[in-house]
Amino acid sequence: MCGITGWISYADDLTTPAARGTLDAMTRTMACRGPDAGGTWSGPHAALGHRRLAVIDIEGGAQPMAVERDGRTLLVTTYSGEVYNYRELRAELESHGHAFRTRSDTEVVLHAYLQWGEDFTERLNGMYAFALWDPRTEELLLVRDRMGIKPLYYFPLPGGVLFGSEPKAILAHPAVRPAVDAEGLAELVAFTKTPGHAAYKGMYELPPGHTARIRRGGLTLRRYWALEAREHTDDLGTTVRHVRDLLDDIVGRQLIADVPLCTLLSGGLDSSAITALAAKGLDAAGGGPVRSFSVDFTGHTENFRPDPMRPTPDGPYAHALAAHVASDHSDIVLDAADLMAKANRDAVLTARDMPISGFGDGDVSLYLLFKAIRAQSTVALSGESADEVFGGYRWFHDPEHVHAATFPWAAAGAADRFAGEHSGGRSALLDRGLLAKLDLAGYQDARYHDALAEVPRLPGETGLERRMREISHLHLTRFVQLLLDRKDRASMAVGLEVRVPFCDHRLVEYVFNTPWAMKTFDGREKSLLRAATRDVLPAMVADRVKSPYPSIQDPRYAAALRAELRRVLADEDAPVRPLLDTEAVAGCLAEDAGESFRSATELVLNLDTWLRMHDTALEL
Repeated sequence: MCGITGWISYADDLTTPAARGTLDAMTRTMACRGPDAGGTWSGPHAALGHRRLAVIDIEGGAQPMAVERDGRTLLVTTYSGEVYNYRELRAELESHGHAFRTRSDTEVVLHAYLQWGEDFTERLNGMYAFALWDPRTEELLLVRDRMGIKPLYYFPLPGGVLFGSEPKAILAHPAVRPAVDAEGLAELVAFTKTPGHAAYKGMYELPPGHTARIRRGGLTLRRYWALEAREHTDDLGTTVRHVRDLLDDIVGRQLIADVPLCTLLSGGLDSSAITALAAKGLDAAGGGPVRSFSVDFTGHTENFRPDPMRPTPDGPYAHALAAHVASDHSDIVLDAADLMAKANRDAVLTARDMPISGFGDGDVSLYLLFKAIRAQSTVALSGESADEVFGGYRWFHDPEHVHAATFPWAAAGAADRFAGEHSGGRSALLDRGLLAKLDLAGYQDARYHDALAEVPRLPGETGLERRMREISHLHLTRFVQLLLDRKDRASMAVGLEVRVPFCDHRLVEYVFNTPWAMKTFDGREKSLLRAATRDVLPAMVADRVKSPYPSIQDPRYAAALRAELRRVLADEDAPVRPLLDTEAVAGCLAEDAGESFRSATELVLNLDTWLRMHDTALEL
């Protein structure tokens, strides 16, 4: 996986001790993403940093990596991610005369660029974010994978650019002052994920499926991949078989690692399908059993209270699947005290660089789950993104939310429901004047119409099929980014590589163009996925109704949140105080508040920690 950073300046010599010191500082911020090794490379106008999480070719994959010929450097990269078809690409490149000195996919990427130029991106299958510096032309190429699984940020400077896997790498440069304006804060609070938007002033995120080329004349973005509308001609049986064939191939490719590997298992259809297919693949290769991990909370299953989002607890289903495939399974059991511990909450905010709080206690529990897993495995396969690909969320199937004139997850109130709350709203404690300035409804509406304008369509497509294509596209280009970013930061904060098979672009393209009537042929959500994997699942798991990532129901958690809010308010220097509505806060702290304002309190606490941590200026 790894963390990358770098600095291009056509006006400065980046080989000086001062420049190297700055590069070292930027690189150190990525140590959590790459705990195994670090390295830097400097030339007159380019400085590249790398922190490594060794997954493939442990001995030979050190970075930054260069290709040299006759004592001359042709190309240098700092690379993060995995290219799953690197073995096929390597064989093809060898047929063109390329010679390799390592077994790494990093070296394959270097030679692929030398062979095919910028069009090499169309040949890559994987999750990746990397930079290629060509000393011959003094040009930098930044590349991000099609679905945006791996993050990559950049900050244009006069005569150059800074870049990094996370904002913290860029913020470590002395030329950058962390500041957020009203639009940036609206982006964070409105539960949107606008491609290219980084919240910090002057900073951008390279959009999924894009490259950025930096020359002396400036920076140019190019889109090399986007979802296209294509006629689907396969019948139902053929479609189900093709989905299964793709999944078998995808999971098989993603089982390749030179380090311990496991799966994340919730007991839902998505994670169970991945775990079952991984078990099948490992068994066929003479390996196994597959290791699997689940998260749970003290007393959660015994005292579970169903709600519209989560009708069933995960535990019994995860255990049923583990027994069915004979996995080596472990439950990671957390307590309310674990979720409220300041060190854990601070670690999540440090990892995120931003006070994003769309998933409540799930942000902390996911981090703690990954931390526990990392003690035993280096790579984990996840069922993330199946809901976006196959149409799994409740709001895909609710006409009111489908036809709402906004993002369907916004119409369904997902930001609060994921956080385990059904009242209040996460902006409920913010100052009314601030909310008027942010105009969250207007901001969300503008972003919705921007997203809608990007949807590709088939000629003559009308009615429900047209709308469901729109809904699918919104999820695959916007909502999934919230989840991928969350999972990447939580996992890489502890040096765990999480792979997401359902984000393979071949599967995404195929299912995106499958008619909605076929995606729901059995009258349920994710019909195609259920049909394609039913043979490897126990019936109770295959037929389970969708239940999102679990949220703690222990009342001590909400009480601890309110206690922490009281502590923050008692601090006259708390940076979040000017942003709050004092009357609303008083209502939140009332004895009878109960679970109300839970997500709003989490947002306030996260804002306060974030403002303290980065000394961020709010330019509102």
